[in-house]
Amino acid sequence: LEVATNFTFLTGGSHPEELVATAKALGLAAIAVTDRNTASGAVRAHIAAKEAGIKFIVGTRLDLQDAPNLLAYPTDRAAYGRLCRLLTLGQRRAEKGHCTLFLDDVAAHAEGLIFIVLPPDDFLAHSPMSSPDLTGRSSNHGSLGHEGQGLLDARLRGHDKGHCEEQLRRIKQALGAPSRVYLAARHSYRGDDRARIAALAEIGRRVGVPLVATNAVLYHAPHRRALQDVLTCIREKCTITDAGLRLEANAERHIKSAKEMARLFAGHEDALRHSVEIARACAFSLDELKYEYPDEPVPEGKTPQSHLEDLTWEGAAWRYPNGVPDKVRDTLRKELSLIAELNYAPYFLTVHDIVRYARSQGILCQGRARPPTPSSATASPSPMSIPPRSISCSSVSSRPSGKSRLISTSISSMSGARR
Repeated sequence: LEVATNFTFLTGGSHPEELVATAKALGLAAIAVTDRNTASGAVRAHIAAKEAGIKFIVGTRLDLQDAPNLLAYPTDRAAYGRLCRLLTLGQRRAEKGHCTLFLDDVAAHAEGLIFIVLPPDDFLAHSPMSSPDLTGRSSNHGSLGHEGQGLLDARLRGHDKGHCEEQLRRIKQALGAPSRVYLAARHSYRGDDRARIAALAEIGRRVGVPLVATNAVLYHAPHRRALQDVLTCIREKCTITDAGLRLEANAERHIKSAKEMARLFAGHEDALRHSVEIARACAFSLDELKYEYPDEPVPEGKTPQSHLEDLTWEGAAWRYPNGVPDKVRDTLRKELSLIAELNYAPYFLTVHDIVRYARSQGILCQGRARPPTPSSATASPSPMSIPPRSISCSSVSSRPSGKSRLISTSISSMSGARR
């Protein structure tokens, strides 16, 4: 459920297709992609998952300014739209390559989304058995032992645990029903994983937020760790020799089998069951998306199609003051019928608005007719002052479908009907 691809630039070390193929090879039923503040890797992963025959879950990682980071998964088409608007909001606030989001922003777009709260990477890391280096990271000194466990238990009662619980309560309250919130747990292999996961489970129970197993994947297989180290050095502007603890401590940030995850989370089987629960709840698929033309304003009581027809016949009457020829009338009827079938009316209304504005400002308006311009596009402009040699048309598509060609009748002879 927590997978970064190379679309999380200079962090993810594998292509979406490699991650999906590995998930399939390991027998996993589903895989999510949660790139940082983007859904860019989702399209390739979706296509690869369809070919592989496993479920793909659309998701993203949201890095917040005032709260712990979140993983977000839309459960339906409307929730996906809200997630996209949320990402757009954050990216428009920041310079290119960055995203500025706050918890209140997420709350305003939370309907239909499932969230997993990510504890800080250094949660309980600075226990008495660990010594932080100059970068603030810690190094573990072997197994806990009886005395070490006692020291860790004392640390669990300290600020880190209390702060995490406070933040989790705040997030749960902010997102509220009907949003679903979980708390992530993963193995970092630094020697205190069992104690740390147990502490997270305890916090989750007190707050009423279920624990869910994630894996914080950065690459599809262990051998890709070397490339991921290079990406880290590019991001941190340092060499491998000087990178030190800025690199991952091991090569465990890869996809693991269900058997291995069950071993790692022994004693916390509910965390694994919750991952399946989330996967089943995420019913949204990118296959549900289709191109949707922006709404075009029309007079009250009219549809885009009826408004286009009114403009077309008005323009035809103006262009042929002695009566519209039967051949032209038949062509217009045929084209308007096909425009209605293909739902192209809003597009032609947009062209009409552009041309009308250009003419009102005395701007020469040159149409680009490829394929040849439909009669309705040429006939539709309202009668008004037209600059010499202006052309009020544009093609439906530069690469039309078979049907769209039918409405692209050449009407060069009509262009000169009234100059």
